Amino acid sequence: MTAYEARPITPGALKELRTTDDAGRPCAPYTAAEGGDPLRCCLRGAAPGERIALVSYAPLRRWAAETWARPGAYDEQGPVFIHAGECEGPAEGRPGYPFSRAGALRTVRRYDAEGAIIGGRLLEIPADEESGFDAAFAEAFADPEVALVHVRAVEYGCFHFEVRREGAGVPLG
Repeated sequence: MTAYEARPITPGALKELRTTDDAGRPCAPYTAAEGGDPLRCCLRGAAPGERIALVSYAPLRRWAAETWARPGAYDEQGPVFIHAGECEGPAEGRPGYPFSRAGALRTVRRYDAEGAIIGGRLLEIPADEESGFDAAFAEAFADPEVALVHVRAVEYGCFHFEVRREGAGVPLG
């Protein structure tokens, strides 16, 4: 069991993204031909034949809307894959962290309660993938100013998942 919770895109955000994405474009579903596309709604790879969509997503903007943070220039959006229709979310008790394979490079970005980047690191996922992520998150949350962490792929910069400090993301107002 992982020490930290990898958070998928919330059902409310998914409902919005399935209509209009965070760049203002309409959702354009298609059928996954080969599969493997990293689905951020259920934190697994798409299976061949599933209906999916590639949408623009602004995770920090959506978190800031919940918390009244002001990320300013750190607000960014990028491409993510989601199911084109409702899905059941991540499987209960799934092992490890999503989209994890030994040798892959990830950035682990740290954000404060206002949404500003206050650090980060490059993580080459070790053979013991879960322990590697656990150590990176423990390092990040050792700084009391870190409210949440985003994991992104180095190759494309894609957002993979978010981990929050316990209690972060609770609306302040």
